[in-house]
Amino acid sequence: MINGIEPLSIEEAVSCLISALYLHREERTSTDKRNQARLVTFSQPVQPTAIPGWLCRQTVYPRLFWMNREQDFSVAGIGIADTIKFEGSGNNSDSFRKFGLSVADKEPGTRYFGGFRFNNTEKQDPAWQEFTSFSFVLPLVQLSFENNTFMLSCHLWLECDDDLQSKISAITDVLGRVVNSDDGSAMKMPELQNTSYNPDEKSWMELCQKAIQTFETDGMEKIMLARQTVLEFSRSFSPLFFLLNYPYPKNAIYRFYFEPAANNAFFSFSPERLYRREGNILLTEALAGTCSKESINGDDRHASETLLNSEKDIREHNFVREMIYNELLKICNDIAMDDNVQVLQLHRLAHLYTRCSARLKPEFEHDSAVLNLLHPTPAVGGVPKAPAMEHIMELEPFSRGWYAAPVGWVSRDAAEFCVAIRSALVNGRFAYLYSGAGLVKGSDPFSEWEEVEQKIGDILAITRQEA
Repeated sequence: MINGIEPLSIEEAVSCLISALYLHREERTSTDKRNQARLVTFSQPVQPTAIPGWLCRQTVYPRLFWMNREQDFSVAGIGIADTIKFEGSGNNSDSFRKFGLSVADKEPGTRYFGGFRFNNTEKQDPAWQEFTSFSFVLPLVQLSFENNTFMLSCHLWLECDDDLQSKISAITDVLGRVVNSDDGSAMKMPELQNTSYNPDEKSWMELCQKAIQTFETDGMEKIMLARQTVLEFSRSFSPLFFLLNYPYPKNAIYRFYFEPAANNAFFSFSPERLYRREGNILLTEALAGTCSKESINGDDRHASETLLNSEKDIREHNFVREMIYNELLKICNDIAMDDNVQVLQLHRLAHLYTRCSARLKPEFEHDSAVLNLLHPTPAVGGVPKAPAMEHIMELEPFSRGWYAAPVGWVSRDAAEFCVAIRSALVNGRFAYLYSGAGLVKGSDPFSEWEEVEQKIGDILAITRQEA
């Protein structure tokens, strides 16, 4: 922190950060390069600011946003101070191992934001070109809200051979481009010209039947199949329109947004936590079983009663719950799974969920082990895990990319990831919306088609708004 605790305007904070960078440069000029810190963070408290609106005004890429489900921590970032990235293919275990090695080399407490592919052995559609096996960014400049404080920060990351002057110049250039006028209210959604489904309804019924057959022939217990809804607009547009206009601000969801290049972004409004790690303490949950309040023409109470009395939904939820517990036994001690199944209420939907906490065994106190164990959850993959992944690749006529994969933030000593469901990829004038349904014995393909339609209802509602 560079100027006490008195919050400033964004404009004043930018000036303070630039001054602090110049002072740091002068102080380090005569210092042995080998003694320079690898990372120096400059932070200034600022007056309360609408963080998504601030991000909308910025023109430096990548642009990213994260808000946790409790809505007490959010970050918008622009530019790149440092990255954790892998562009190759291969199995997920290898990707998570590479990720873990990269994180272990970073500064403690420094948060990197990004995500993974759902299945790194899957051939990727061209629309996912900018979204590699995994990509995490330490923003060059970020605006955050945490501990009831708004903070504008910049990160000076120095490799061994980096020139301090050029690094500081790059940051001051970005700070000089921070835009504070224009609240984004003029942003418009272009005309929607066409909507299509991949697979279409007829093909969906056939694919669901093939999946259901595996319960008898291949020993499968559950498979989650997804659908891609393709929206074609009259022109390209800023995907931040979706983040700014999400219609239910009090929904208990994670908000994730990652835009590596202009008008090319992946975002998720997910209710599902994959896990939260603080040191060796792990918090996770089972979330499976869905009720649409519109389909039952009911309120929160009716949705809870419907779910808790649904044999199919309870059975689907128990698959997830039992698998997570059994998987955690491999890397955790002191596993505490809630006895009672609860209902997570959203605007249109309700879900069954069960909370769980555990203590990681000493040899597994790192995120690569946890990611490898928990992803994909049965709610987005299936039971058993490995054959479900194979069936998904065979049955779905598109690549999932980052859909249903872990997205969030990581540091050496802590991390939080959600499961990137209720999500979309925007590429130019096309938006690809993703939603899925968990198939178990007795599932009705038509009902599942209706469910996947309900799950993207909030995103579709945004396309019908007038900005």
